[in-house]
Amino acid sequence: MTAPAASRSGSAGQRAILLSVGLGAAALARAALNGTGATSAYLAGTGFGAALLCLAFAAGWRPARPRLVSVGLGVLGGLILVGLPLLASPSTRAVTGMRPEPFVAWLVVTALVVTAEEVLLRGALLPALDEAAGPIVAVVASSAAFALMHVPLYGWGVVPIDLAAGVWLAGLRYLSGGVAAPTLAHLLADLATWWL
Repeated sequence: MTAPAASRSGSAGQRAILLSVGLGAAALARAALNGTGATSAYLAGTGFGAALLCLAFAAGWRPARPRLVSVGLGVLGGLILVGLPLLASPSTRAVTGMRPEPFVAWLVVTALVVTAEEVLLRGALLPALDEAAGPIVAVVASSAAFALMHVPLYGWGVVPIDLAAGVWLAGLRYLSGGVAAPTLAHLLADLATWWL
């Protein structure tokens, strides 16, 4: 490895560590502030989403115009993400206990949080990990981060499904070349929890 390449992978590794620590701190803060009422949950989710977006921007992520193929992949990916768990279990609500009210407030906060999670995990962390350690480590580590960040809110029971979802979303990121496809798939899956 040449000196510039080693320097790049070193800074990518440092960026990945800082993003991971920031994600962990934001997830714990969200869980601590979440409370039992809808208002505190929405405020905690909004703060969490804002923190993740700030971390991603600080790490150098910048938005790009989504391609039409990314939208198609996102819809298809979301349908698969929703459909596979339904084959294994008739209700995701049994795992997550989700049915928040009012719907519009939940929808807005969910869209923010999903977008922020995908921007941080698949837009900033995954490329940093890929540059530092390669695509396999990037997929495994970013998927583990995705699964573990949900534990404070939903418990350890969500880890297997979230780990699998994280791998799927990372695959959509690599396939599409951006965060639009995994963001749309993730949003469709989260929206489905309202009705399923």
